Amino acid sequence: FIRTDAYVRAMTEKRIVITEFGTCAFPDPCKNIFSRFFSYFRGVEVTDNALVNVYPVGEDYYACTETNFITKINPETLETIKQVDLCNYVSVNGATAHPHIESDGTVYNIGNCFGKNFSIAYNIVKIPPLQADKEDPISKSEIVVQFPCSDRFKPSYVHSFGLTPNYIVFVETPVKINLFKFLSSWSLWGANYMDCFESNETMGVWLHIADKKRRKYLNNKYRTSSFNLFHHINTYEDSGFLIVDLCCWKGFEFVYNYLYLANLRENWEEVKKNARKAPQPEVRRYVLPLNIDKADTGKNLITLPNTTATAILCSDETIWLEPEVLFSGPRQAFEFPQINYQKYGGKPYTYAYGLGLNHFVPDR
Repeated sequence: FIRTDAYVRAMTEKRIVITEFGTCAFPDPCKNIFSRFFSYFRGVEVTDNALVNVYPVGEDYYACTETNFITKINPETLETIKQVDLCNYVSVNGATAHPHIESDGTVYNIGNCFGKNFSIAYNIVKIPPLQADKEDPISKSEIVVQFPCSDRFKPSYVHSFGLTPNYIVFVETPVKINLFKFLSSWSLWGANYMDCFESNETMGVWLHIADKKRRKYLNNKYRTSSFNLFHHINTYEDSGFLIVDLCCWKGFEFVYNYLYLANLRENWEEVKKNARKAPQPEVRRYVLPLNIDKADTGKNLITLPNTTATAILCSDETIWLEPEVLFSGPRQAFEFPQINYQKYGGKPYTYAYGLGLNHFVPDR
């Protein structure tokens, strides 16, 4: 096991000390009720439980979760070296566990932050490759562009994003984090991360793009119907369009709501019944036109011959997207996608590989 603070303290005290994604910290049995109450006012203690991914930065490797903490490890011995707090270098409250790494070693990631007028925004973080001075690249991290948030105090859950040589793509879904609930319920009542999620039933999905080289947000208002999103498959440019391939889950309801242990421990028929109610998976291709002409209002802006996806420019200047469905079946999932990333990441590609499930919940 990686010796994160969360792991070491849990093993030492034989209890969950730091609240995790779906697990609340267990109160210290040595504290009386008053000590426990006042300890809630010391601030939210964020986990560094690096259980999702490992990625390179310069000559080093870091294990990560989705918070602001990453853990440097020795890739040969798996020894834990040190914890790094990204907040010490850039303005983010957390970062995804699926950064993009370019061929020269440059790392891009996304995390939410407080933007203008104390409203929530999303920052793109750039960590440069190792330079001749051998200084830690993380110390040279910078924010290159900021995406606005559709809701001032409720950021969307972000698990991954898209990157091409010239563009950054961020998909803002209706699965939201209620910050008021996060700060109040967590601090006072001992809630966990899952308790702070809620869905916006009317928002749909907003797709944002930025010019990577010019470091500029492009105010093209792409909209589509609701879905959950965890993993981008790949994103690439094609003749003035962005091709965005996603592993989607239909609808606005958070798919994780169906994965509570209490639900999964019911009899098998009830588990299958609940699975049929859950958001269903679908692999989709969205095509985003980059050159918008107001004269084309009401028309399909996509002129590529090899896709059935559409993009209709509306009178309010939004671009309504309908996807090409690449894979769909009754409760058949394609998730945790992989491509030949080193060769085809951000470029046209042919093959993707993923985990296929013939049911929302795998057979026991």
